[in-house]
Amino acid sequence: MRIANLSGRVVLLSDSGAVDIERASEGRFGSDPTAIYGRWDEFRQWAAEAALPAGTTYDEADLGPAVPEPAQVFAIGLNYREHAIESGVSFPAEPPVFTKFRGSLAGPYGELKLPGNTVDWEAELVVVIGRTARHVSADDAWDHVAGLTVGQDFSERTLQLTPPAPQFSLGKSFPGFSPVGPAVVTVDELDDPADLDISCSIDGEQVQKGRTSDLIFSIPVLIERLSAVLPLLPGDLIFTGTPSGVGGGRKPPRFLRPGEEVVTRIEGLGELRQRCVPGTPHTTVSAS
Repeated sequence: MRIANLSGRVVLLSDSGAVDIERASEGRFGSDPTAIYGRWDEFRQWAAEAALPAGTTYDEADLGPAVPEPAQVFAIGLNYREHAIESGVSFPAEPPVFTKFRGSLAGPYGELKLPGNTVDWEAELVVVIGRTARHVSADDAWDHVAGLTVGQDFSERTLQLTPPAPQFSLGKSFPGFSPVGPAVVTVDELDDPADLDISCSIDGEQVQKGRTSDLIFSIPVLIERLSAVLPLLPGDLIFTGTPSGVGGGRKPPRFLRPGEEVVTRIEGLGELRQRCVPGTPHTTVSAS
């Protein structure tokens, strides 16, 4: 299944178009694109057995963030070996975890407003939780996954790395800094959900390329480590990290500029497209 948010309503996407789930289920399931994950097992059974109508055509510009209101958004740093090397740090012994605040979520296609001159790109595979996970072993972790989607972890590096205490969560949470989509794809749609090609390009120039099998901490291990600390809830998102090739790791550094288009692709999941435009400049206020 490919589950998406079309103009604020949850739909299934197919070759024929979009099927509105509330209408197709005659009201059994609502229209909320996030709430469907709270009834994941029931919904999956219905979708497998239902005689769904043909989909209707839609404008991809109307696709919103695949999961617009997750209770929690987790993000993992330094989770590809080559990215850790380009960042100049040792491989982590435990997953470095931060959050991207929910107000930064955006749909798969649209404009990215740049709040400064040091906005960087980070292509990411995003996990969507389908069942509450608490003290879940890695062996059982995939049973708690609703599906996977494409994400971008845009980062304003100046704010992110402000000393003496880095502001990872704020620097990565400007509006539009967390596009996800175009759909949540269930793992049965993929030949190997643990080994997908991932890439990012700017105006057609490939700047990142890797495979998700290169993760230092795999999806099952991430779910095991996170759920050992707190419950993972249906609809929660986990940004799993980015391959090498980010702008801040280049010599000299390269950052996004107005007019550039960022395209993020993951095999079997689709792509994101963001056109960079000027935004309101970010300024910091010194402590008095």
